[in-house]
Amino acid sequence: MSGIRTPRSPTTSRVACAPLSAIAEITAQDGDKLKGFVVDLRNNPGGLLDQAISVSDTFLEKGEIVSTRGRNADETQRFNARPGDLTKNKPVIVLINGGSASASEIVAGAMQDHKRATILGTRSFGKGSVQTIIPLGSGNGALRLTTARYFTPSGRSIQAKGIVPDIEVLQDVPEELKARADTTSEATLRGHLQAEGQEQTGSQSYVPPDAKNDKALHMALDLMRGTQTNPAYPPKPNQAAAN
Repeated sequence: MSGIRTPRSPTTSRVACAPLSAIAEITAQDGDKLKGFVVDLRNNPGGLLDQAISVSDTFLEKGEIVSTRGRNADETQRFNARPGDLTKNKPVIVLINGGSASASEIVAGAMQDHKRATILGTRSFGKGSVQTIIPLGSGNGALRLTTARYFTPSGRSIQAKGIVPDIEVLQDVPEELKARADTTSEATLRGHLQAEGQEQTGSQSYVPPDAKNDKALHMALDLMRGTQTNPAYPPKPNQAAAN
């Protein structure tokens, strides 16, 4: 993996700021030797909105990262990137699958719309709604209400649709696991907030435990090494619709 680094947090269950220090350290150590970064968000169920914004801002120089929109226009909130790209504009590939949800989808959507990264894998989960917790008083618990939806910089709703990768790569699922292969998505959950438009069912979320069998990771590394080519890589930020 010479020249290609894959920063991940110590616990890969949440989007968090842990990779940010890793990126700064890697860039300082390897500098011009780096060919790019692979950001692995597969089976990452998300985290806090501010963490998704921080992770996206690591790679973006400007522009909107995400917006939340409620029933009324005056409830819309927009969150923008600040100048400064820790990777110094090195190519980025983001891996997603059917288990990438919520904050992970915000990161992937922002990177895709700004054409800052090539998104590779399978369609994400589609968790694109904002929940607000309203306390009901001492000893009476709380009420959780869906109050808004997440939208990518180009105005795409994530809810019950997910993020469609620029390059789809399906894994080879072992025969003994095929019957239990998880293809759950937001759209298949009972009582989910309906999408604005056509909903999408679940996609593959299997990741081989051994990296040597990981077709998505191998494709990402081959693209960066130049041993494979695809029109979606490298992305072209000057052609981004979100700019």
